[in-house]
Amino acid sequence: MQRSLTLLCTSFLGLCLGSSFPSNINIGGLFPTESHEYEVFRFALSHHQDIPKLVPQVDMVKMGNSFSMTYAFCSQFSKGVYAIIGVYDRKTVNMLMSFCGALHVCFVTPSFPMENSNQFVIQLRPELQDALVGVIEHYKWSKFVYMYSSDSGLSVLQKVLDTAAEHNWLVTSVNVETMTEASFLKVFQDLDKRKEGQIIIDCELERLTSILKKIIELGKNVKSYHYILANLGFLDIDLTEFKKGEANVTGFQLVNYADPNISRIVQQWMDFDNKDAKVPKRGLKYTGALTYDGVKVMSTAFQNLRRQRIDISRRGNAGECLANPPAPWGQGIDIQRALQQVRIEGLTGHIQFNEKGRRTNYTVSVMELRPTGPKKVGYWNEDEKFVSTAAYIPGSNDTYGLQNRTYIVTTILVLADGKYGARDPETMMWNGMVGELVYGKADVAVAPLTITLVREEVIDFSKPFMSLGISIMIKKPTKSKPGVFSFLDPLAYEIWMCIVFAYIGVSVVLFLVSRFSPYEWHADDCEEGAEQNPNQPSSSSAQPGQGQQNQNQQSQEQNNEFGIFNSLWFSLGAFMQQGCDISPRSLSGRIVGGVWWFFTLIIISSYTANLAAFLTVERMVSPIESAEDLAKQTEIAYGTLDAGSTKEFFRRSKIAVFEKMWSYMKSADPSVFVKTTDEGVIRVRKSKGKYAYLLESTMNEYIEQRKPCDTMKVGGNLDSKGYGIATPKGSPLRIPVNLAVLKLSEQAVLDKLKNKWWYDKGECGSKDSGRKDKTSALSLSNVAGVFYILIGGLGLAMLVALVEFCYKSRTESHRMKQSINDAMRCSTLTRMSGNGSGGENGRIVTHDFPKAVQTLPCMSHAASMGLGASGM
Repeated sequence: MQRSLTLLCTSFLGLCLGSSFPSNINIGGLFPTESHEYEVFRFALSHHQDIPKLVPQVDMVKMGNSFSMTYAFCSQFSKGVYAIIGVYDRKTVNMLMSFCGALHVCFVTPSFPMENSNQFVIQLRPELQDALVGVIEHYKWSKFVYMYSSDSGLSVLQKVLDTAAEHNWLVTSVNVETMTEASFLKVFQDLDKRKEGQIIIDCELERLTSILKKIIELGKNVKSYHYILANLGFLDIDLTEFKKGEANVTGFQLVNYADPNISRIVQQWMDFDNKDAKVPKRGLKYTGALTYDGVKVMSTAFQNLRRQRIDISRRGNAGECLANPPAPWGQGIDIQRALQQVRIEGLTGHIQFNEKGRRTNYTVSVMELRPTGPKKVGYWNEDEKFVSTAAYIPGSNDTYGLQNRTYIVTTILVLADGKYGARDPETMMWNGMVGELVYGKADVAVAPLTITLVREEVIDFSKPFMSLGISIMIKKPTKSKPGVFSFLDPLAYEIWMCIVFAYIGVSVVLFLVSRFSPYEWHADDCEEGAEQNPNQPSSSSAQPGQGQQNQNQQSQEQNNEFGIFNSLWFSLGAFMQQGCDISPRSLSGRIVGGVWWFFTLIIISSYTANLAAFLTVERMVSPIESAEDLAKQTEIAYGTLDAGSTKEFFRRSKIAVFEKMWSYMKSADPSVFVKTTDEGVIRVRKSKGKYAYLLESTMNEYIEQRKPCDTMKVGGNLDSKGYGIATPKGSPLRIPVNLAVLKLSEQAVLDKLKNKWWYDKGECGSKDSGRKDKTSALSLSNVAGVFYILIGGLGLAMLVALVEFCYKSRTESHRMKQSINDAMRCSTLTRMSGNGSGGENGRIVTHDFPKAVQTLPCMSHAASMGLGASGM
């Protein structure tokens, strides 16, 4: 009984769930007006009338109009559709993906696949980039032109460029949307010049057809060209004219029309009642086949949901698609999961999706245009990659005999004109390396080529591999030897003069304050050290009153040590940091001495600090130090390379100094411009300092380190720029070159290479080697002036001593009533004997002898000694 009740409940529950699944499924449709995909959609619905029945809710939209697409999508969502099938373009794809992800509405599309789509977008069209790369590798192409349109996205182009970077392919990418008739013709003219003919065209069918018509009009549908059509409908394209011209054409085919089942459906399509259609009946294209498969996928998914008894019925209002925050549909996840789990065979082969809603486990046929028509030559799938199924038939097309051979010819060209590249203002033609790239004669230019705006407009540059600026090159002046009095150089002559005046002023002030200050005057005890004259009466025999008075007068006699000469001597001793035997006693005198000592401390310290640098460095006196110095003078000529970025810099500059320099250079006679850098360097070396060459700092620094080491860079850089590796506009080499430059820069390889080739391997020594050698020791010429002053001082002292001796001898001769010769002889004997009475500082005390003794012409050595003893 219990078991029967359980079976009854289960049956009733199943009946309730089965009855809850809707019998009609509203399916939205978003198609352009009068589109092939819409007609195939109607045809597919007529073939899938099983329960649940798919009921279309179609809105015609204008492609490229995001507002129209948004309105149509919201209209479909408000009608309560379960899923939407339709097409998009590059302007509406992001909007649709955003709505689908936010509202959980599945969108099935035959349009081009997107890599960043969400799981609610079911992409029926397989990805083509891997198959295209496989074919390119099969033909061993290493250099080709890639024509693309952004109508179908850029995922295929990105994959090709990434692979080109890995395999060192040279790819010239051209956007056909922006091409004019002239630029289109220019592409083929360049290919003819380079004797190349490999072209890939990646466009939708409509645009691809128009491009092929242009190629036929130019007469490029001949055997010397090989075209690969990156499109899945090779049999949908009319290639009759290309077959007549025996051109090589390769493409891809998604629909296998040779299959009987597919042929039957195609025939039904041709017989389909098309009364409402406003377009003539056409064959089933691959986009229509994808649409047919999309309807089949949706029908299969809803049948599976019904079989699994999953409730997806809508209840109540469907909601507002523009609500904030968005309200996603709860059953959207179930429908998305059911769509992704579909596994069927359709018109486009095996249909299966991964977790991101993209096609997987599919096979694409590779087709070639043969003299007999299109033929399958291979296929591509994810497991086996490209597989060739047809061998080449000799004689069918001569150019195919070279397809399996690769000829790599690398040529390094040295330009005959030696110019980097500038545009002629009259003919507007480029010369030099830039011209070689612009006109297709070279693939890459590796040189000290400056990145500028006018060049960037016609060619592509890599990231800068070296930073630089315009600098000035002159002939290296001879190094000036230090002068005899070079020890005076640490201080300017004005400072020396001020020191002399300060020395005199301090001495005079010290003399004056010592005179006015009472504390500098002191009484000397006349009895101390006084010598009694034996011829005078003693104090005991003199009158007491007179002796006492004379004694008081002598004891009260005041003395001041700071006369003008002693003041000068004190100041000199303090300045020389030697001192002397006298010092100020008064406060005012000590203040003068203190500030003078402080002054000398600072001056001597500053002098000592600068003395080493001035005596040990041999300086070069440069006639100019900057661009301003060049602009101010007319004695030294200066110029640049005749065609290059340096000349353009001065010609376009609006800075007053550079405008003045440009005005001089363009009017100079003879011309200051040179044809090559070597010519400019030679002119600098032979001009004997009368010519300065303006060039990039890196070249300037390099030449400075080359023999004969007679040039030098002066001043700073006039601007800031960089060197880059140049490639033709749109060249695929730009990306790998950029990556290589950035890698070398981050690893500091570029800096190491510059130091290695500029300085370590320089022929003039490293940057600091010479400087270190010259600062290790002083030569005699550095300090010769000091010896000259010492010798001069000694000679002056002897001369002054002789003058003093003569003057004193003359005075003694008058006093002693002697001839000057006798007086000099007596003085000499007295001073050389060393027996004179010694006073302070070695002064000789002269005694007042009696007149009888004074009348003696001269005393003998013994007599003088005896008198000296008696005197004591």
